[in-house]
Amino acid sequence: MRGTERLVLYKILLFFFLISVFSIAVSAQNFLPAQTDSLITNGMNSIILQNYDDAENYFNELDSLDKIDPLGKIYLTVVSISKSFDLGEEYKWDYISNLLEEAKKIAEENYDQKPKSVLRLYTLALAEGYYAYVKGLESNWISAISNGYNAIKNFERCVMMDSTFYEAYTAIGTFKYWKSKKGSFLPMISDERDLGVKYLELAVVKSRHSNYLAVNSLLWIYIDKKEFQKTINLANEILSKYPQSRLFKWALARAYESIDMHKSISVYKQILNDYESMRSLNGYQKIVLLHLIAQLENRLGNKKAALDLCNVILNMKNLSEFVLDELDNRLDRVKSLRVSLLNE
Repeated sequence: MRGTERLVLYKILLFFFLISVFSIAVSAQNFLPAQTDSLITNGMNSIILQNYDDAENYFNELDSLDKIDPLGKIYLTVVSISKSFDLGEEYKWDYISNLLEEAKKIAEENYDQKPKSVLRLYTLALAEGYYAYVKGLESNWISAISNGYNAIKNFERCVMMDSTFYEAYTAIGTFKYWKSKKGSFLPMISDERDLGVKYLELAVVKSRHSNYLAVNSLLWIYIDKKEFQKTINLANEILSKYPQSRLFKWALARAYESIDMHKSISVYKQILNDYESMRSLNGYQKIVLLHLIAQLENRLGNKKAALDLCNVILNMKNLSEFVLDELDNRLDRVKSLRVSLLNE
């Protein structure tokens, strides 16, 4: 399940862990050598701008720079997952798992040596969190929950050790909101959604190096809260810095669906054109975006345009088993939309 639906999983899990990994660079200004800081910053920006080969080069250099620091391995995992997610490709499970297992082992050993180091505790939390995220993707929920709660506990310990360590607030805030949202039916889960938003808004303001990570989490929380104008304002603000980022355009297009469907279609088409400019894509993203646009055209009363888009999707050939599996029941929904349009 991907497209708009996949972003639900992304915002709940990926931003909980992935954003936290990115935000280590903010701390790097105070705790890491200048060369390490530079490599992380350049690699982060390359991921946001979808320059994955450049990002991998930066983080391979980081990994070679210090073999007893797990950050290079964690960031190489980030690149691999981000690229597969963005391009609709199959995850490189063996590569990811090996990197994370080694990173987690190193982080644990480093923390045991200096348990009073907030940076080492934070790095351990990142390794635990990302390990939990991957286990979640593999549907190993027991391991995902166990490691995820360990990660959050350690993020919170970072704040207890240093209340100005605002980078940890991003992970904590994201977790508090979605834990409260998704666990609201359980009596033992208190409602901390407002507190989660406050933590994220604090991270946006207080992050000295970059704030777009907490921003991304807030975008999807605002959408969940149906605060669409807030989403649009925030998305446009961050897109003024990263105008080519598909990551932020997805949220902008989704918010416009509820305010201005014409603008939503325009942004979805920008994303579609971006994907279509690439070679060797497997067709997954094109189908998702065409379907989203077709649904909006139908809601606007543009029946012929919607029907034409459905026909384009259903005429696509040579889709791999992976793509068909990831599409789940989307093609059935496209067929249903086409039938309803023909019968009107």
